[in-house]
Amino acid sequence: MITITQQREKCIGCNYCVEAAPERWRMSKRDGRSTLVDAKERRGFWSVKVNDDEREANEKAAKLCPVKIIHVK
Repeated sequence: MITITQQREKCIGCNYCVEAAPERWRMSKRDGRSTLVDAKERRGFWSVKVNDDEREANEKAAKLCPVKIIHVK
């Protein structure tokens, strides 16, 4: 299992995470920021635990993020 974490408030809406891992990321029509699918919020951090088969795509999303708000552990 891996944990994906996002600081959503700092998102600039570039859409790179959606392009890298479309099964885990969506763009919000409401505020233009990316949303981590199935994530829970705690103190400004959104996180979700997923299977290892999502690691590669989400590590790419984290690497592409220009504001470095995505972390994969």
